[in-house]
Amino acid sequence: MDLAYIPSPSSGAIHLGPLPLRGYALCIIIGVFVAVWYGNKRWIARGGTAGTVADIAVWAVPFGLVGGRLYHVVTDYQLYFSEGKNWVDAFKIWEGGLGIWGAISLGAVGAWIGCRRRGIPLPAWADALAPGIAFAQAIGRWGNWFNQELYGKPTDLPWALKISEGPNREAGTYHPTFLYESLWCIGVALLVIWADRRFKLGHGRAFALYVAGYCAGRAWIEYLRVDEAHEVLGLRLNVWTALVVFVLAVVYIVVSARLRPGREEVVEPRRPGAAGAAKTGGAEGAGDSADATGGGTAGGAGSADDAAADAGAADRKPENGKAEDRKAGPDKSGPDQGGRAAEDAETAEAGA
Repeated sequence: MDLAYIPSPSSGAIHLGPLPLRGYALCIIIGVFVAVWYGNKRWIARGGTAGTVADIAVWAVPFGLVGGRLYHVVTDYQLYFSEGKNWVDAFKIWEGGLGIWGAISLGAVGAWIGCRRRGIPLPAWADALAPGIAFAQAIGRWGNWFNQELYGKPTDLPWALKISEGPNREAGTYHPTFLYESLWCIGVALLVIWADRRFKLGHGRAFALYVAGYCAGRAWIEYLRVDEAHEVLGLRLNVWTALVVFVLAVVYIVVSARLRPGREEVVEPRRPGAAGAAKTGGAEGAGDSADATGGGTAGGAGSADDAAADAGAADRKPENGKAEDRKAGPDKSGPDQGGRAAEDAETAEAGA
């Protein structure tokens, strides 16, 4: 009699009224949001701009989903293309089946496209996102719990996972490999965060550390699984993949540290109009003030000149105050007016 075990959900969907929400898809979505949110915090701390991580994730996430599904379908083709199987099921991603190797590989292609469009180095962006990806995997693995899949060998441990009878599975208690991998991914994320703070990892080394750490755990967790998989020399294909990728990641860390030590000082070029506007705003304001001051001084001088001109005009105004008299020609001017005009002309020349 089992005294303790981890129960499995009776259904792979959460019903919100008449709307079914697939548990597997929900875990993937939550994981993506966590990765982008935490990656954005790390990107800003590195000197980047808020929102850049999300902008590039718009490219990386769809590519990653397609790559993950392709890897799963290609490596487990017998589940969809063998006799008695329906190939349409290959498109039912909500039923489970994403290969992390394909997701990271093709997701990196999408991220490269997004980084290139923004003029950002891909390694720096990957370093910022690395622990967030590990957290996303930790959350995403609970989607396997909803689908009652990817469990390990039979066990009677207190934390055994109880599986119910269903297609391609037998009722019993098994190793909860989904839980092992979820906890391992959390540990990898914390390792990357610590190492990045301690050693100032840059040029893709934080991401490579995440890859190496994940592969180390995936190798022994994969060994516990009992789901159908291809084997090479007595080892599951994913075990070999984990070993090869682990070696490549470690080699990259060592070689990169020698060729490009330290961390990038600038991870994102500043957009025109941000810092420049802040710097030139004061100068422009000072110029405006100077113009206003100069304009006021000139205006004051101009006002004085206008007042003097008005006074002169008042002196020249005929006694009857009519404009027609001021515009009259010499034939209408009397001797007194002609003499006064001559005196005004002499006064103006003297003033000039």
